[in-house]
Amino acid sequence: MYMKFIKNVFPAVLMILLLSSFSFLGKGNKQKPVYAFGVSASFTDSIVYYTEIQQLDSVHLTKDGFLPKRDAYSAQLKLFLENRGEAGRTCMIYFSNSKKTINKEFDKITKRYKNKKSVSFQKITANDFQFKKPE
Repeated sequence: MYMKFIKNVFPAVLMILLLSSFSFLGKGNKQKPVYAFGVSASFTDSIVYYTEIQQLDSVHLTKDGFLPKRDAYSAQLKLFLENRGEAGRTCMIYFSNSKKTINKEFDKITKRYKNKKSVSFQKITANDFQFKKPE
C-alpha cells in the first residue's frame, strides 16, 4: 500500500508544487517605466530651463519609490547647460513611474515659473538633451 501511494500520489503532488512555483516567478517582476523631467534655475539669472518629460531607459524605482542615482541625472543636466555656457545653475529632477503623476507635477512646476513675470522659461527639447542611465 505504501508503494502504491508513492507511485500514484507523490508524482501528482510534485507536479503541483513545481507548476505553482513557476506561477509565483512571474508575479512582482512587472515594473513600471520611470518618467522624468529636469528643471534648472539660477539665483543670478532670470532664465529657467526645463526638459520635456522623458521615459528613462532601463530604470526602475527602488521598492521605497526612489530613483537610483538621481543625483547623477541632475548632474547630467547641469553638465549639459555648462557646456552651453550656463554655469552656476541648480538642477533638479522630478520623477515618477506614473505618467499621470509626472504630468501633474510638470504642470504644477511650469505654472509656478510661467506666472512669474521676471522669469524667462525656456524648453530643452528631447532632440537637444536626453537623460542617460548612469553607469
